[in-house]
Amino acid sequence: MVTGVEISPREAEVLELVGAHLSNAEIAARLCISVRTVESHVSSLLRKLEVPDRRALAQRAPESAGAAPSHPAPLPAPLTSFVGRVGERAELAAMIRGHRQVTAVGPGGVGKTRLALAVAAEAAGEYADGVWFADLVPVTDAGMIATAVAGALGLGEQPGRDMTESVVAALADRHALLVLDNCEQVVDGVALFLERLLATCPRVTVLATSRARLMVPFERVYPVPPLSLPVDGESDAVALFTERAAAVGRSPDPALRDQIASICERLDGMALAIELAAARYPTLGLDGIDAALSHPLRMLTGGSRADERHRSVRGALDWSHALLEPADRALLRQVSVFVAPFTAAAAAEMAGSEEGVVAEGLARLAEQSLLVVTASPGGTRYRALETIRQYGTERLADAGELVDARSRHVRWCLAEAAELAVVGADWRARFDAVADDLRAALAWAADQPEQRTDAYRLARFMAELTFTRHLIGESQGRYEQAAALADDPAAGASMLRQAAAVAGCRMHGDDMYRLRRAAADAARRSGDSAGAACDLATAAANAYRFSGKFVRNLPQEEAIALITQARELAGDDPAAQSAVALAEAGRALTEIGAAPGLNDTAVPMTIAYAERAVDLAHRTGDPLAESAALDTLTCAQSWAGDTFAAADTARRRIMSLSSTPDTPAATHELIEALGEVTEASLGTGDLSGARRWARQLADHPLLAEVGHRATGWLLVADALAGDIEETLTGSIRFLDAWQRADGPARSVLGPPAAAVAMIHGLRGDQDAWREWSALLNQLDPSPRNTCGYGAVFDAMLLLHRGRAPQAVERLAPEPGEVWQWVTWIWLHWYVALRAEAAVLARSSDAGDRLAEARTVVAGNPVATAIVERAQALLDNDQERLLATADAFDTAGCRYQAARTLVLAGGDHATRGAAALADLGFAPMAHASASTMTAQ
Repeated sequence: MVTGVEISPREAEVLELVGAHLSNAEIAARLCISVRTVESHVSSLLRKLEVPDRRALAQRAPESAGAAPSHPAPLPAPLTSFVGRVGERAELAAMIRGHRQVTAVGPGGVGKTRLALAVAAEAAGEYADGVWFADLVPVTDAGMIATAVAGALGLGEQPGRDMTESVVAALADRHALLVLDNCEQVVDGVALFLERLLATCPRVTVLATSRARLMVPFERVYPVPPLSLPVDGESDAVALFTERAAAVGRSPDPALRDQIASICERLDGMALAIELAAARYPTLGLDGIDAALSHPLRMLTGGSRADERHRSVRGALDWSHALLEPADRALLRQVSVFVAPFTAAAAAEMAGSEEGVVAEGLARLAEQSLLVVTASPGGTRYRALETIRQYGTERLADAGELVDARSRHVRWCLAEAAELAVVGADWRARFDAVADDLRAALAWAADQPEQRTDAYRLARFMAELTFTRHLIGESQGRYEQAAALADDPAAGASMLRQAAAVAGCRMHGDDMYRLRRAAADAARRSGDSAGAACDLATAAANAYRFSGKFVRNLPQEEAIALITQARELAGDDPAAQSAVALAEAGRALTEIGAAPGLNDTAVPMTIAYAERAVDLAHRTGDPLAESAALDTLTCAQSWAGDTFAAADTARRRIMSLSSTPDTPAATHELIEALGEVTEASLGTGDLSGARRWARQLADHPLLAEVGHRATGWLLVADALAGDIEETLTGSIRFLDAWQRADGPARSVLGPPAAAVAMIHGLRGDQDAWREWSALLNQLDPSPRNTCGYGAVFDAMLLLHRGRAPQAVERLAPEPGEVWQWVTWIWLHWYVALRAEAAVLARSSDAGDRLAEARTVVAGNPVATAIVERAQALLDNDQERLLATADAFDTAGCRYQAARTLVLAGGDHATRGAAALADLGFAPMAHASASTMTAQ
């Protein structure tokens, strides 16, 4: 119960995370539910707690939970207790309170990670947005640092930005502590990442652990000392030995404390070395351990390359290794190739032995503290601490087994990747469990000339798998890596084409262009002139089709040169001819868009170009080529003002993609097609179809992190249908994602902002209406807003407020004067509302506007109903007026149906007012009652 309101346990979880300022996508990842489910819970909470928006909902979170929301730090759960280091914990805690970036520095085995985790856990309550832990052990490529951090945060990549930008945007307004563990192998990359992160995220603190300082100006270094040795009877080192020895068998007699202290002193207080020695206590006793350490330990070191402290750890490892049975030594070496937790079955493949035998060996290694055992949904897994893993790798090299072991690891990774090619219910967890090993194997194989073929195969697998996992920045890089590794230029060209498609999904038009040009070069080297023609023509066509994704505007002369070259190379190849035709149609379409007015010759010619491109693409049997051509034809038809033909073509485009596999190119086309068919349905008054397509777009997993792009057209469709609850719910995701994306100003985001502003105005929430109106003007100050969709939404609100003369003024331009801004979606809405405003304002030209509108909107159920309602009002025809209410209901436009009843007057008006109230709208005003304006 929340102040008399009952909320479900799941709603309580969502509420707490809203209070923690998590986005819907982050909440979905945390609770393992869909973004859509999170939106539903947020909407329910808004209604139950009677608050207007997400900001107010977040403020209710502590009160609703009965206490301040807890933010459990997602830190690795230690398998053993943390012993001692009271002073070190206090010092390090004080440093992270006073400085935004602290690095705990020390040699392997000194206990940096455990100390950092202990301090972070104690500090969790001081950070409103929690403590986050990212282990960089598997990261060998600086470009993957942000991916590792994003994985720890539960973030996906935001198309249009790289992963670092996505992480920085997610943490921009967070008060959080980020723990970066094991930074030493990517020090330079971590330094660059932290510079961007801390410059943009003023309330984020970073605690790093590393064997070497990060060498950044703002860094504060904390040298992690060894465990304290006996002084005045106190010793953390002795306490650790005693505690670990008791954990593995029996507690040492307190009388033996001095002997334990001597052992710890010989191990220089190094935590890992002490733990290894203590693990031997049940079988060797202190005498046995002491005897083993009586050997010249310094002789068992790595030589002068290791400092004294690290040499003692190496000595302890050498000693532990020497005490193992030969089979267990070999097993430890073999499993050191794994960078992520592994199963007994995987270890058996590395060792070339039976799984049962290997499982017993792994258990013995775990008993000696050489492996850590963890339970997972997929079964028992084992992991070697980084210091031990590096030691095992050195032993592989000393034994001359390193290349063979790495090669077996590559083959194992290839087999795992092949199995992952079939996506199942637990696919994401399976991929995440092996992804770091796949990356490590690829990094090694890519540098081995004799492994080039396997490296190419693994890079290709990784490109496909990371795309499925929606790590699209990595996917593009892996496709480019595969292209560089391919021995066959034709295979390289294929990989570059896929990389270009991924770049399109990422909103990186310039990369699309670069990669298609590179694919053309590779195709020419392979002797494939037709393929090169396709690539060159597609590069030009993409610059026309997706100009909004480009930073650099492609000069017209450069595009023409590409088309000319493609035409010369195409020959009689159908696919190449189709690509050239598409580029030519795109060029013609662009020239129309740049023209000051409609050209009676240019438009039909462009449609003819586009129809030829569609016909040629259809003959090739390639649904993606046909989709691209249909896209261009749809645009040409919309410029011609043929709304219904454009809508039919857009639906045909969707159908052409219905059975295509989930490749990058198909995904890119599908996302664009879903947006286009939604717009087309809105333009023809098919609100139910528009909402259906828009919902598919909003639910597309590739757009989970960019809710402003995902929900934009759904907001427009819901608003025009008069669904307040869905609009407000979607607006939360839209605004939250837009803010996390650093507030891009893009005209495509204008219509949803205008739709939400109108809904708030119709609700009577003037403050929210002003906020969204200000956002709209920030997003799109162009004529698309002032003369196009903005005029449509403003007119609807003005008419609701009884200000028909102002609506007439807002829609004053003739449709032909603003044709560039009202074709496609808005033409029918514009002329229908323009006619209704004229009737309600008693304009002298109302009859002429009605006649013109009736011709334009014929076939559009909503726009036709608006025109028919206006005609009935002009003619004072009550029966005809009420018939339009039924027409609106049938079209799924409940707001307009209720509005019609109010306009009908009498008892009908009473029913209409009640219907508006039930829907959440404010009462309609008469012309003399309103004091608000829509601008």
